[in-house]
Amino acid sequence: MARGEITGKKSKGNLDEAVGAMPPGAYSIKAFCIAHNISEAFFFKLKKEGRGPREMAVGRRTLISIEAAADWRHEREADAATEAA
Repeated sequence: MARGEITGKKSKGNLDEAVGAMPPGAYSIKAFCIAHNISEAFFFKLKKEGRGPREMAVGRRTLISIEAAADWRHEREADAATEAA
């Protein structure tokens, strides 16, 4: 029997494992760039051109929601299809 089953307490390690297994609700700019295989310099270039993803301010942090990231990918796909035509 595990210690947590005896005491009713969960160890921090189990919580860390559970949180690590959950998909993110939002990306930091760095995490967004890693997930989308672009450099941070290119991210800021796209942002300057008005082609970056929607951002949200959470406290002092700038985050990109999963939904905004998906919308951004769809927009980039549509742009690529238009350019190819």
